[in-house]
This record gives sequence, C-alpha cells and structure tokens, in this order.
Amino acid sequence: MSLDERSLKVCNCNKTMALDAKALAAALKLKQPLQMHTELCRKEVGSFQESLKGEACVVACTQEAPLFSELAREAGAATGLKFINIREHAGWSKEGAQATPKIAALLALADLPEPEAVPVVNYQSGGQLLVIGPAEAAIAWADKLAEQLDVNVLVTRGKGGELPAERRYPVWSGRVKSLKGHLGEFELAWEQDNPIDLEVCTRCNACIHACPEQAIDFSYQIDMDKCKAHRECVKACGAIRAIDFERAERARNERFDMVLDLSAQPVIDTPQLPQGYLAPGADPLEQALAAAQLGQMVGEFEKPRFFAYHSKICAHSRSSKVGCNQCLDVCSTGAITPDGDHVKVDPHLCMGCGGCASVCPSGAMTYAYPRVPDLGARLKRVLSVYAQAGGKDACLLLHNAGESRALLAKLARRGRGLPARAIPLEVHHPASIGIDVLLGALAYGASQVQVLAAPKEAAEYGDAIERQMAYAETIVNALGYGGAHFRLIATDEHALLEKEIWALAPAVSVGKPAAYNLSPEKRTTLEFAIDHLARQAPKPQEEIGLGAGAPYGQVLVNRQTCTLCMACVGACPESALVDGRDRPMLKFIERNCVQCGLCEKTCPENAITLAPRLLLTPQAKQEVVLNEAEPFNCVRCGKPFGTRQMVDNMLGKLSGHSMFAGDGSLKRLQMCGDCRVVDMMENKNEMTIQDVKK
Repeated sequence: MSLDERSLKVCNCNKTMALDAKALAAALKLKQPLQMHTELCRKEVGSFQESLKGEACVVACTQEAPLFSELAREAGAATGLKFINIREHAGWSKEGAQATPKIAALLALADLPEPEAVPVVNYQSGGQLLVIGPAEAAIAWADKLAEQLDVNVLVTRGKGGELPAERRYPVWSGRVKSLKGHLGEFELAWEQDNPIDLEVCTRCNACIHACPEQAIDFSYQIDMDKCKAHRECVKACGAIRAIDFERAERARNERFDMVLDLSAQPVIDTPQLPQGYLAPGADPLEQALAAAQLGQMVGEFEKPRFFAYHSKICAHSRSSKVGCNQCLDVCSTGAITPDGDHVKVDPHLCMGCGGCASVCPSGAMTYAYPRVPDLGARLKRVLSVYAQAGGKDACLLLHNAGESRALLAKLARRGRGLPARAIPLEVHHPASIGIDVLLGALAYGASQVQVLAAPKEAAEYGDAIERQMAYAETIVNALGYGGAHFRLIATDEHALLEKEIWALAPAVSVGKPAAYNLSPEKRTTLEFAIDHLARQAPKPQEEIGLGAGAPYGQVLVNRQTCTLCMACVGACPESALVDGRDRPMLKFIERNCVQCGLCEKTCPENAITLAPRLLLTPQAKQEVVLNEAEPFNCVRCGKPFGTRQMVDNMLGKLSGHSMFAGDGSLKRLQMCGDCRVVDMMENKNEMTIQDVKK
C-alpha cells in the first residue's frame, strides 16, 4: 500500500523542526497536499482520530506511539498504524532544514510490506531453579525464592554459611564439572568433593559436637584445612553414613529449567549467556535484579529462529579434514559446534547476532531476522527515494534497536543531531552486516555505510565486522571509488558519535544505482553487486588482490607433483574444482571458490596453494585447466584408465617389492580393473583363497 493510500500525519513538534509540507509532498510524489501539524499529540489529536476511519495510517512520530495506539484501541479501530521517527533522525539537527530528502526516504519505508514471519524456537520452563554458589549467598537467595520457584541449591564452598532448619528444598555440595543448556533444559554435572553428603545428612549436629578441631560448622561441610583425620565425626554419624572420606561414587547430575549462578567466576563463560542463566556475581543489587527476572522465566516462550543453514554448501570439513571455521570462531554463545563434515546450530542458544552469516564465505549460513532480501528492499527503497528527492552522498547508519537507538536520540537532544545525508536504519544486530549487504548498499547508490555498535557488541564482533569492511573497501577502492566507504563506530557516548559522523567526508558512489533485488543466496548477491560496481567503475580492473581469509581467490597447482588423483575435486564443496570427465584433467571455476582450503589440506602431494584475489574478467566464471596429463592405456585392452605419470610413479615405487617380483605382477598394474581380474583367472599358478592355509 502506497503512502497515497494511507493517511499520513506529520507534525513539526511545536515548531521545533523546519518542515516544508509542500516540498515533502513533492519529494514523496503525493497526489494530495500534505497537512503540517504542530501539536498532533495534544490539541490537534482530533485529526489523528479522524484518520482512524481509514484502512492505514502513518504517523511521523515515535515518542507518542503509545498514546496514538491507545486512542486507536479505545476507538475500536482496525486501522493499521506505522510510526516513523523523523524528529531525532532528521528534524532535530543542525542541518534539519536540508533534511527533506532524508525525511521523505524514512517515510517511504512505510510503503514496504511487513517481512514474512520467520520460524520460531520454543522454550518451556516449569520453574525448576538451581542456585549455585557459596553457602551463605546461595542459601539466602534460595530461602527468598523458594515460595515462588522449585529451588535446588549446589553449595560450592561451605565456609560461613548455615543450612536452614527445615529441609524445604534439596541442597547438594560439590564441584561443578559441567553446565550446559538453555532455559527449560540445563544439564548440570558435579562431583561430590566433601566427605559429608548433604543428600544423606540429617543435620542432627552430632558431627559438629564430635569434631575436636571444630572443622565442621552449620553448613555441614568439613573444612579439610582444619581436619586432622581423627574420624570422630564418622563414629558420631554412625549408621546414617553421611560421612565418607573414601567415597568412590562422586559423580552427580541433574536437570533444571533456570540457573542463578552466584559464583565469583561464572560457570558458563561465553560472551553472551544462554537464556535462563543469570550470573550476577557478588554485587547485591545485581543479585536482586537477577532474582526478580527469574519469576518471569516460568511458562512457555518463543523467539525467532534467527538463522538458516544449508549443509550441502558448507565448507567446514570433508573426510575429517577441517577447512572453514569462521562461523565457529565468531559465535559468542557456543551455539555452533562441529558435526562431522558440517556444523550444527542449537537454535535455543542462538541469540541472533548474525555474525555467522556475515563471515560465512559460501552462504551456507544465512540470516533470517530480517532476511537479506528484506533488508535489501529497505536499503533500495530508502536510497532511491532519497536520490529522487534531490539528496546527495547518502550515508547509511545501521544500528541496533536498543542502546544505539537511545544514543541517536541523545545526540539529537544534546548535540547537533545527524547530518542531513546520514540516514539511520535499525537492524537486529550490527554483526549481521556482511560484505554482501555492504557492497549491495553501494550498488544501490549509497556513498557510505557506517555501522554503529555498542562497545560490548564491538568487543565481541568488531574484528569480524571490520574484516568484512576491509574486503569490501579493498574492492571498491581498487575500482576507483575513492574515499572511506565503510566504518564501524563503537561508542555509547553521543559526543564521540557526533565527532565521528560529522567529520566524515563523502566517498565516491556509483553513477547509476542498481535495479536488481538482493538475493537470499549470498554468492548471488555478491555476484550482482560486484558486477554492477565493476561496470560503472571509474578505474576498471581485471584483477584485485585481497587479504588472507577473503571469500574469493584462485587455486594454484604444482603440475610437477600433482598426479591428478582428483582428491581435491571430491573435497571441494562449491564445485569450484571439477575433473575432465573422460580425460585426465583438473579444471577450476574461480568465481565458485570460497578459499576454504579443503583442497589444499586434502591434496596428498601438497601440490595446491591458495591465492586470494577477485578476478573480474569473464574467465572467472569459466572452466580453466589447472593440470592435465597423458592418459595411460591398458596394455591388454587399450582402454584409458589412469595417467601415465600416476602409473609410472606406482611402478617405480613397487618394482622392488617382493610381492611384485615377477614380470606378470608388474604388468598387471598396467591393466584396467576388468583386465586385471581376467588376467588373474587365466593364470593357473595364481594363488587363490583356497590355497591359503587356515
């Protein structure tokens, strides 16, 4: 539905924005005049209520979205509402008077349909809580939470604590061996490392009174530094047998829905913790906040399935030879693990950063929140409207919907705001911006793409994002597009953001924006973007050198050592290496190569090396011969069955072996498989299985 078919409500927020209704209507190509409001959320609210009679309404304000939504609910209106922020993103700026093209571009996003719903991942939590930590803190919080949750406690250090007088919940002690899982499905394994087993202990206090060193307190754990091995406690315990200094069975395990970890060092040490696991440390305030969250983690929940994985083109491994590990290396939650020749992703652990899809060279891992085609549609729409409205040197500022959104609001309120050419767009996570999106945005006409990340996001994914930007920058600079096109801005300070964004000089962009849509297949998107940028390049190139780890390059083969065994062809997951079909020949299609290195690691002769580059000639998409050899024909039937080099090497290595002492045995090596069988059957002196003594 176009903006002409929607009711469009634009307000200059008590005249704090220099908005030109006539210019904005022209930029949006509206058929009807645009009414400019001054106090839409106050005395002019009747105009909004009147718009609820229509099918859809776009309100150029996000601050009062709750108010307008409430008015729509009270009116029982079925009107579809969309809210666009033009105040902090455009109007409140030193260049607000020149921001009409940007405002038009932002409002034009309302034309786009909502992306298709993605599959969801379900969690189910029944309230089984595990509290881990020192006895004093763990028991205190267990007592507070026991009324609303099914509490279990694992005491990791008994000194200074006291177990409750009533056995209201299970209390164990020991050393954690492993803790893994997610909300609704945590698996804990621990080792009973104290002589007193709290599951068996009746808390009768006999051991406390019997211990001559006072090594046992009301945590009912023995302080082994004080214990002198009198074993009076064992005698006092008697038939209960809760105390065993020679315990053989120490392993324990249980399952839980949630975990409150009060350890000084969290048991799970991934940069992003799984859902249902809270590790507030020793800070009482953080512990209280974590405890408050636990009550909200009981029930059934769902979240988007952020990724899609296509194992057939995954370049992780073949035949136990490891090639690409980029998704494994970048994942901050431990959601991705090796799975034979492929990888597997636990959707419950995935937090939706998209870093795996950004670094994946083949496109086997793709991002689904949003999908690249959906994000591409937004980029294409906003850049085309901006250009048609007279905007120049568009700089896309991609940011998250949390800390970075708040930072932009602070910049607008306290600083100079954003330049008129800086167009902010929200993404779920900045790590999801890969080379395909970067180059695609430039092909659509952007001058630059800046990615704004919170310091924590940058710490986890900054290197990966900057590598993607470096590959893209190398390509566009080599093609003659001068200037800095890509930058990661990692800050939570509005003054630093203001300095960075206003100091940025425009970079050279394409003369004619691309008309295609971004593809769900990463390599296809890159193919279109690179071809478009190359066709309009100020300095056309045939070849561009790239840094190590780049997703494009060539395979070099040493013809002197290559025997054309074709192991590399079998290992290549992208069909970049192909055989000569009916001829002993190795061919290469460079544009298919992702530089995973599987061919290099698989080659038994170490005849293969990789050379990252981007080839822009038609040869990149054609089969190129890397090596070929003279075929060897069977000495009996004349059929080709191998290469002369391979057979000669085999004869040279086996001619001195006792098993091939006779001329007939060596001659048989020069036969095809069928003729070898026939020759063995014709040779009456040939040993058979019946001749082998049992």
